[in-house]
Amino acid sequence: MNLSKNQVLSLSIILLSFTVNGCTISNKKLPPSPEVTQEQQQKALTPEEIHEKVLTIDSHIDWPYRQFLDPDFQPNIRHLPGKLGSGQWDIVRMQEGGLDAVFMSIFTPQKERDRQGHEQAKAKAIKMIEITKKMAEENSDKVEIALNPEDAERLDKMGKIAIFMGIENGYPIGKDISNVKFFYDQGIRYITITHSKNNELADSSTDKKQEWNGLSDLGEKVVKEMNSLGIMVDISHVHDDTFWDVIKLTKAPVIASHSSARQLENHPRNMSDEMLKAVKENGGVVQVCIFDTYIKKLPQTAEREKAMKTIAKEITAYWQGKLSQVEIEKFREKYDLINDKYPKNQPTVTDVVDHIDYMVKVMGINHVGIGSDLDGGGGVRGMNDVSEMPNITKELVARGYTEEDIQKIWGGNLMRVFSEAQKVAREIQNQEISGK
Repeated sequence: MNLSKNQVLSLSIILLSFTVNGCTISNKKLPPSPEVTQEQQQKALTPEEIHEKVLTIDSHIDWPYRQFLDPDFQPNIRHLPGKLGSGQWDIVRMQEGGLDAVFMSIFTPQKERDRQGHEQAKAKAIKMIEITKKMAEENSDKVEIALNPEDAERLDKMGKIAIFMGIENGYPIGKDISNVKFFYDQGIRYITITHSKNNELADSSTDKKQEWNGLSDLGEKVVKEMNSLGIMVDISHVHDDTFWDVIKLTKAPVIASHSSARQLENHPRNMSDEMLKAVKENGGVVQVCIFDTYIKKLPQTAEREKAMKTIAKEITAYWQGKLSQVEIEKFREKYDLINDKYPKNQPTVTDVVDHIDYMVKVMGINHVGIGSDLDGGGGVRGMNDVSEMPNITKELVARGYTEEDIQKIWGGNLMRVFSEAQKVAREIQNQEISGK
């Protein structure tokens, strides 16, 4: 085909215009590729990858008291699991388990409720706080003490473990409300109102009889003081009446740092459906406790029951800190021998996630978390130490929980409540300053 010079020029202009406009169309006017949904992304991720990706936080591990009882325990080396002397937590196993942050429980066993008893309890609590801070200082390349929700994210990005602290049992407060501020200044960010016995603040779920019919007058003042400081109010261990008193009084969302569903295991330490729903309305969170008898109480062999009775007094004395180092070693040998010869019949990770499932059904996905109670009696088959934490995530994935769901359960919900507690504290403090 022969074209004139003008025809060639006109055709060139048309082609140039088409090319430019074509690029414009391809870059700006064509519909974008459909975004990959979270479900599609999750299909490409293994449970192990999801566990590694989300921020994982355990709200209750009792290592400080364990270290208090056994000063020679070295938290920076890996201990072989399955023995009483090995405990259920150390830094190496925490790293293996992909756990990013933890609330270390500053637990004080309850003795006489008098001035001397309260002073001794406060001294023990201070000692355990010091032990925890020293551990962090000596392993500063791996862990760091955390005080605020933002610290967990910051330290995770640095590749460090965040160590928060909470007090289990208001007993060290005694009758002196100024101790609440004292412990806040020491780094405490939640306080479990009671433990297994009534104290000066409230009734416990497992004492023989009630004393206060819920919160005492001092207990009410302590809850208000916790609200004003940004300390989360922990309602695990408390009597039902204490729980309802707290719910009516608190201005901030509450936590149950380690409690499970009473409907699945009828134990007073667990929470009824009505209580779970009340925590939802409060905006709080219930952290499923991985303590075997709170998950599913199973029968033990007659041989094991008989053998355990022979060391029952030693078990009590051990947890109360009444044994000498020599006595502790002898007790551990007996305990390990019984466990090896007559293994404990334990519930499983499946049973734990049954509680998570149930609580999500009752409360919704935004109000459930995990508080293992390791080193304080916690542990089930498949999750008997901190290195086995990924097994929970595997079971959650198997049941269809999304990455977003798992992030909420593994710490997102707890950090939301933590942030809200601090927000409420700022509001209270601002009101006090303005005189309103």
